[in-house]
Amino acid sequence: MPTHRYNTNGKWFKGNTHLHSTASDGGKTFSELARMYAGAGYDFLFRTDHWVASRIAAGDADAPLLWLDGIELDGTDDTGSSFHVVCLGTFTGLSRDEGLVAALGAARAQGGILILAHPHWMGNSLEDALRWGFDGVEVYNYVCRWLNGKGDGGVHWSAMLERCPDTLAFACDDAHIVPSHPGWDGGWVVVNASSCTQDAIMSAIRAGHFYSTCGPEFHEISCDGYQVTIRTSPVQYARLVGPGPLGTRVGSFDGALFTEASFTIPEAWPYAYLEIEDSQRHRAWTNPLFIADGA
Repeated sequence: MPTHRYNTNGKWFKGNTHLHSTASDGGKTFSELARMYAGAGYDFLFRTDHWVASRIAAGDADAPLLWLDGIELDGTDDTGSSFHVVCLGTFTGLSRDEGLVAALGAARAQGGILILAHPHWMGNSLEDALRWGFDGVEVYNYVCRWLNGKGDGGVHWSAMLERCPDTLAFACDDAHIVPSHPGWDGGWVVVNASSCTQDAIMSAIRAGHFYSTCGPEFHEISCDGYQVTIRTSPVQYARLVGPGPLGTRVGSFDGALFTEASFTIPEAWPYAYLEIEDSQRHRAWTNPLFIADGA
């Protein structure tokens, strides 16, 4: 019997795992970002400035939402491929001078969650996505969608799932909020955790107890053996996605909406996840529904 990933008996907390402040190339201070995002219903944010390892100070407890540590690394590896990698966690000793590969190793050694950022926009190949054992990938990046339409990381995620069925998917803003790309609140994660605290949110993200979205909501994700049932905000389509061309779906083109669906997952599938889509063509994604053996 498979090990189910999701237990959605906790509370849902909205957050963003990729954004920039005036500490690197963003246009807003941390205080300004906190007020903006809290006003849009966010519960937590990660500080992921380029090569600036965040160290949340005690005074940040007065912020209107929970701040969490992170960093974005960028550079090339020994093949000449360029990467941007969002690392969630608290880090020390990361320096551009040591190079990307050494910094990735140091971030991993310090317990970081390593996310391949906007691979379509970067021009990363599928081989690039598989090279450094990333924990997850940005399945949707709002700013890159705005810049040139290359905000979708779904193809890279599929390749990564074939190698590692536990690879996580993240939707994010990558907000800079500068005149050239002012957008924000276009992609986010919703974490199911016992509380909105650093330990609870980090543990839930590490375990994949979240979904990624551009709008639609998963209210409940439950499994009974190979049967999965979801309750959602009103959506037009729901898809069970498997390897290669495999998948099943419910919904219709007549515009009818629904809030509950059930699927039976074939036992032979090495992974499966769910995608929902609302009437505005906004989508949301679960992580792989089962935890791979030995994970």
